[in-house]
Amino acid sequence: MIEVIAAVAGASISVAALGAAGFTRRNDEARDAVIRLTSAVEHIATQLEVLHNDIREERRETFGRLNGVEQRVSKLEAKDNWVGDERRR
Repeated sequence: MIEVIAAVAGASISVAALGAAGFTRRNDEARDAVIRLTSAVEHIATQLEVLHNDIREERRETFGRLNGVEQRVSKLEAKDNWVGDERRR
């Protein structure tokens, strides 16, 4: 009878140990997954920041060029109006 109780107790301890080992392994896998995801998010954030800076620089350059073009057009329009006024006299 004692052997049966010892065998059941041994089996119970083995099952508990295997369950604990599986739980620990799942925790390790979950921790590794969180670390990988965190690294990926940080990388994406860095790339978005670089992209944002590139877009900002490109807009600055584009609007600077547009401003120059607008100024030249205004000068041409003013010159055309002046010449047009002189022709009418």
